[in-house]
Amino acid sequence: MTHVEITRSSHVLEVRLNKPKVNAIDHAMSRELGDAFATLNDDPDLRVGILTAEGDRIFSAGWDLKALDRGDTKLDEWWNNGEYGQGGFAGLTENWTLNKPVIVALNGLAIGGGFELAMAGDLIIAASHVEFGLPEMPLGMVPDAGALQRLPRRLPYNIAMEMFLLGRRMTVEEAATFGLVNKVVPKDELMTAARAWASQLTEAAPLALQTIKEVLRAIECVPSQAAFEKMRTADLPVYRSMLKSEDAKEGVRAFVEKRKPVFRGR
Repeated sequence: MTHVEITRSSHVLEVRLNKPKVNAIDHAMSRELGDAFATLNDDPDLRVGILTAEGDRIFSAGWDLKALDRGDTKLDEWWNNGEYGQGGFAGLTENWTLNKPVIVALNGLAIGGGFELAMAGDLIIAASHVEFGLPEMPLGMVPDAGALQRLPRRLPYNIAMEMFLLGRRMTVEEAATFGLVNKVVPKDELMTAARAWASQLTEAAPLALQTIKEVLRAIECVPSQAAFEKMRTADLPVYRSMLKSEDAKEGVRAFVEKRKPVFRGR
């Protein structure tokens, strides 16, 4: 039985979690998500992804602890067994090859691994009732599928430590003040807002759109001077293709001719 619903609309792939009651992610669901994001990556007609979940109560509670308790999965070196599929846990938290942007549309609580999955996206639109939390500490564990790596880079250190050590919840309004989410909307406007952003992104030149993620990933944590050098000399095939693309010529030509460009992804 599938717990990941996929729909296509023009150049956009929508991925929806649907595993009642809390969208807890086990091996099988993680592989489904990995396959979905592989489709987004590999299909040249797709340019943008939207990730959301069914309902309006919870986005995802993260790791399926019942599966862990049953022994269906292990805690020690969980990342080495390969059963989570492409892109690591939930298909996105360690996906280092997906250059197409993913908009996360948070419909409800983002807890534990669900929060980590949300942070792996590129843009986050959240419904106004959303909250974030990392409840791993009382369980004798830590959030090591993305929160330890990403959260202190997006929040002030002490605030991140409150979430790690004290397990306190963060409202979406507070998250927005820190820039952890891009936009907060009423829950009945969530998908309209996400689809509007996706539509805007599909109008961009595909290679330019993908270059942003490719370059940013390559220069992350690199000093500025070295980042310039790395951008110019490293193996960045999308960036190189973009510089020589017909789309780049078309964009300049359209600007000069005062018309809307027609981008073809080449």
